Amino acid sequence: MQYTKNEIKKGVTLHYINTNKFKTNLYAVFLAVPLDRKNVTKNALVTAILRRGTNNIKSQDLINMKLEEMYGASFDCGIEKTGDNHVMKFYLEAVNEEFLPEKEELTKKCINLLFDIIFNPLIENNGFKKEYVDGEKEHLKQIIESKIDNKRAYSLERCIEEMFKDKPYGLYRYGYVEDLETLTPQNLYEYYIDLINRGKIDIFVSGEIEKGSIENLVKENEEIKKLKERIADYKIIGVNEKNIEETKTIEEHMQVGQGNLVIGLNVNKKDQNSKFVASVYNAILGGGANSKLFQNVREKESLAYTAGSTYKKQKDTIFIRCGIEIANYEKALNTIKKQLEDMKQGNFTDEDIENSKKLITESIVGISSEQDAEITYCYSQELANEFITLEEYIEGVNKVSKEEIIDLANNTLIDTIYFLRD
Repeated sequence: MQYTKNEIKKGVTLHYINTNKFKTNLYAVFLAVPLDRKNVTKNALVTAILRRGTNNIKSQDLINMKLEEMYGASFDCGIEKTGDNHVMKFYLEAVNEEFLPEKEELTKKCINLLFDIIFNPLIENNGFKKEYVDGEKEHLKQIIESKIDNKRAYSLERCIEEMFKDKPYGLYRYGYVEDLETLTPQNLYEYYIDLINRGKIDIFVSGEIEKGSIENLVKENEEIKKLKERIADYKIIGVNEKNIEETKTIEEHMQVGQGNLVIGLNVNKKDQNSKFVASVYNAILGGGANSKLFQNVREKESLAYTAGSTYKKQKDTIFIRCGIEIANYEKALNTIKKQLEDMKQGNFTDEDIENSKKLITESIVGISSEQDAEITYCYSQELANEFITLEEYIEGVNKVSKEEIIDLANNTLIDTIYFLRD
């Protein structure tokens, strides 16, 4: 992967990943702003409305027809939380021009269409098209209300919400139903203008395309020319210092046959390199079938249907997740705590460390086999205001020592215990 970037306008950056691994080119635009309670629902709604039509292409059906004409190109969009940022993501994927039956400026068409969707929305009566706003409000309401249907995902969301109560990361990425009532085509469009003028804009192009050609196509695009320069309003991802006064225990009751236990751990890292140590720590603890949680909580004690952990490095947190029989709650919790204590005492082997490093290395190597994964990796580095290559990341992981893991284990504390039960 050959990666370069260039600020084409203050607050607007073009990123280029030169790769010949794929027969497709992938174009993406990310718009990031700080997570904020009063705007989180607006961001989700705006993202959905933009895909419905532009001033040039009036409907989603017409956009789809345009994509079909472009040799079956595909478009998608979504919204994510990355650190304390709310990120609106837009993707367009199309076949590389080298594989077309005849010469055609497909790259230019892709870039122009993607920018048209994001920066030139369909406007009527000084606002978004009412029909599209009403339709997406109803759809977003359904998404928000249906989050309770998947109890495992819901339990993780609730743990995050409690762990980061009254903090940006605790917000639900799709927002809140009660906010939808106040949103109109006009005030939403007014907000969109503010969003486009202050957010951090990152444009990614991945594929086998001449870099100078891409730069020219982007710079000469009429929608990009219209963008104002800005001091981008976003949060740089860095080391998070956290003080835990006491562990919070939250118990929620629903009609469920299986209990869902989620434990949020705060990793008090000392520096940026600690992320390598935390990755190895998490892999030993609950990262796979050989992990302590899987082997002891699930296999040996038969206390859980599922048992594992995930490290979210942007927030220096680890989430332990177990699906358990409700009657096994106390025993399962104590067994999990025993694994955490074992990590503090160094009760794990050199083989555990090596297996965990191999597991992480495989996942890092796998990034380069997917275009969207490469873009996501580079974008996370951009938000952290650093750039570590995949090779450097693997090297950092392989340097981690047992002493460093033990030290980090003793600086990793339980913040929140959430249990969904009957």
